[in-house]
Amino acid sequence: MFNYLLQAAPVPPESGGAMGALTSLLPIVAVIVIFYFMIMRPQQKKQKEIAAMRDNLKKGDYIMTTGGLKAKVAEIKNEQNEVVLELQDGVKATFDKAAIMEVIKK
Repeated sequence: MFNYLLQAAPVPPESGGAMGALTSLLPIVAVIVIFYFMIMRPQQKKQKEIAAMRDNLKKGDYIMTTGGLKAKVAEIKNEQNEVVLELQDGVKATFDKAAIMEVIKK
């Protein structure tokens, strides 16, 4: 009645050892490498370009903020990381440098 309990369980075949583990990790490593070169590296390059643009701002540059506001740089306060923008003649507003999206070429 319980003869199936007395039978030996089948032994699984031996794996390839270290080579088998390496081949199972290869697709994961490939995905990580592709992810780095397709997504992370270009994004880091873009962030460096934006930081360089913000560091190279000078008085008189025409810029556009992240909110779409176009203005002229009237003053740069590097110690507070702020920029005073002239919106119209005599109308000025202070913005954080992080709010500047691009320098407009005229």
